[in-house]
Formats: sequence, structure tokens, C-alpha cells
Amino acid sequence: MRNVVLMIKGFIMGIANIIPGVSGGTLALTLGIYEDFIGAISHFFSRIKENIKFLLPIAIGIGLSIITMSNIITASFDHFPIPTTLFFMGLVIGGIPMLYNKVKESREEKQISSYIIALLTFSLVMILALSEQIFGSRLGEVNLSNLNTLGYVTLFIIGVITAATMVIPGVSGSLVLMLLGYYLPIINVIKELTKFQNIASNMLITGIFGVGVLVGIVLISKLIEYLLNKYEKKTYFGVLGFIIASIVAIPISVFNKVGNITFEIPQVLIGVIFLVFGVFVGYKLGEK
Repeated sequence: MRNVVLMIKGFIMGIANIIPGVSGGTLALTLGIYEDFIGAISHFFSRIKENIKFLLPIAIGIGLSIITMSNIITASFDHFPIPTTLFFMGLVIGGIPMLYNKVKESREEKQISSYIIALLTFSLVMILALSEQIFGSRLGEVNLSNLNTLGYVTLFIIGVITAATMVIPGVSGSLVLMLLGYYLPIINVIKELTKFQNIASNMLITGIFGVGVLVGIVLISKLIEYLLNKYEKKTYFGVLGFIIASIVAIPISVFNKVGNITFEIPQVLIGVIFLVFGVFVGYKLGEK
């Protein structure tokens, strides 16, 4: 049963990494597996058997969701943007009580610096979400066909950057990919692979990008584990700033992507139901 629950949580994390504005790290935290996830990666070889048992179901869930849900999630946001957006907002909101309890249980005393850190992390996410309005148009889409050596090195570095944003709660890896011009090209590569098109070149692209992601996850996991051990309450306050900002950033990013949205009463009512359902799912999964 535990493996099934972990696979479901991994599946939800995988969906989050597809959607600009939604953070896989946020959902890992709200689903109650963030610290174990970070610890398992940071100390993978010291407890290899236990860590494989924990990480494998999550990895399978993430892989299945990315392969199966890329088209479905895109279509959901295109045709039902309000209910889909509110559902993911609900998932994040549902995990806030669990995070708040961690802040309360921390042994450190509350300091003004903790609130400043929360404000800074909140501001960072909001700047990312509003980057198109602040800085103008995003960078142009990158052409992943016929990459040279420098192009593959850049792809590896982009993988490292993306991994860091996947692990840090509140910062959307897919949003950063979109800002850098790699989001749609990477999604298209995954779509082509699912259709068995251009297998050799697409496997090379996903392989190099994937190695970058793995390296980035290991590096940032060790950093976050250090911060949690050394500055527990300040780290959680920073995460809380990320989480609260992501609730606002999700609709901003989605509406930027989808364009003009008509707020029809049926969609809004259905959206409210999905919001409540998302809160319930996020809260319950965070308990397990």
C-alpha cells in the first residue's frame, strides 16, 4: 500500500513539473514526502536499499505522469483552465497546515530575519511569475535539432537549473524552462518519443537533459538538507514564502499561457468544487 501511495504522489509531482507555475518541490512538501525525498537523494549510497524502496515508486509515478499526461494536462488547461487551475491551487493550499505545523514545531526561536526571508522568497516567485510583464517578452524558443557540442553542454546546464527549481518549493521548473525558451522544445521531444519519432536524436537530447537534472537534484538536495539541519525555522519560513507565492503564481502563469479566459458561471462553479477537492486531496495525502 505504501508503494502505491508513493507512486500516486510521484504521479502528482510529475504533473506539476509539466505545468508552468506549479512546482514539483511544492507538491512534494505539501504531500508530506519532501524531507524524506531530499534525505534519500543526499544519502543515496549510505542507505541504498531503503532509499531505492522509497525513491523507485516516486520515480515511476513521475515518469508515468510525464509520459501519459503531457497532452492531457495541456488540453485541460486549454479547454477547462479555471477548474484545472483551481484544482492545483487546492493541492498546494491543502498542504499548508502540515508545513505550518513544522514551523511551529521547530526548536529555533522566531526572529525578524525569518519573516524577511519569507518575504524575499515570496518576492522571488512573484517576479518569476510576472517576468513577462516586468521584462517584456520571453526568450525565443530554442531549436533542439542538429545541436553542436556547445548546444549539448548548454542543454546539460539547463537540466541542472531545472532540477534546482524542481526541488526548491514554490519555484516552477517548467516556468523557468519557458522563460529560457526550452519548455516547448523539451515537451515536443517527449511527445515525439511517445510516438516513436526521431528516436535516436530525441533519446540523446532527453538523456543529456536527464543527466543534468539528476546532477542538479543531488547538488540542491544536499544544500537544502544542510539548511534544514543548520537553520530549520528560517528554511521553513523561506519555504512558506515560496508556497504562499505559488498559490498566486499558478493562476498568473496559467492565464499568461492560455490567454484570454472567459469566466463563465458553470466553469467557475465547477472550479470551486475542484478547488475544495484539491484542498482535500492535498491535506489527506500530506497526512500519509
